[in-house]
Amino acid sequence: MTYTRNLVTADWLAHHLDDPRVVVVDCRFALADPTQGQHQYADSHIAGAWYLDLNQAMSSSVQAHGGRHPLPDFNTFSDRLTAMGVVSEGPGATLVVAYDDSRFAFAARLWWLLRYLGHDDVAVLDGGWSGWVQGGYPTSSERPMPRTGCFVPAPRADWIVDIDTVRRRKDDEGVMLIDSRSPERYRGEVEPIDPVAGSIPGAVNYFWQDVSETNGLMKSPATLAQHWADIDEAEEVIVYCGSGVTACVNLLSQTVAGRPMAKLYPGGWSDWCSYP
Repeated sequence: MTYTRNLVTADWLAHHLDDPRVVVVDCRFALADPTQGQHQYADSHIAGAWYLDLNQAMSSSVQAHGGRHPLPDFNTFSDRLTAMGVVSEGPGATLVVAYDDSRFAFAARLWWLLRYLGHDDVAVLDGGWSGWVQGGYPTSSERPMPRTGCFVPAPRADWIVDIDTVRRRKDDEGVMLIDSRSPERYRGEVEPIDPVAGSIPGAVNYFWQDVSETNGLMKSPATLAQHWADIDEAEEVIVYCGSGVTACVNLLSQTVAGRPMAKLYPGGWSDWCSYP
């Protein structure tokens, strides 16, 4: 199966909608209105696409600590993928293509989750939903029929860090801690979501929206390589955001730029600031 690892174009996907080895997933979501993505999907989506909700499918229940979007229960999540026809191993392994309408904000979460669980056959639709519609490609309001898959999770435990690790490692020589939120939130000037404003001491700011264009297309690998040039000297890179969602956009862009996968602090600022 030929595709550009990590990203696919609308034209490529349009020519593979009927491929049984391709599963398309709609990840549209809005933090301010958690039901918006579900309504958008019900109204219209890429023909044959499934829907996975950030809160209900790609996260587990919020606790006192752990952040606003803790990683999902892997068995439950794997059962969802199996029912969508995703095959994780063997010659029939499925390519999962995720999309949203938010410059990769939520599709990248699914991209990272699948890779973290050992499934590397996953890509994100460059240009997202808006690019698909503008291109005149097929849409539908019908939900796909359940399919038979077999998703076996194989978590890469060394891809994530918890708050204790961040506390212990953040000031070590060779470690770079990246805050993916907007500059205003990073500086603590505003905080629209979490109860405390600010950032983790020692973190540097790389706003997640800076890796894409306003039309939802990812910047070129060469441009991204230049964007991330300053992290080349780091021995270990740890990336966080508010709750482990938009940080995945930075992780996606780093891999597009040809860099190895950095570590994710899933709890992010919402976990960090939950401790006195």
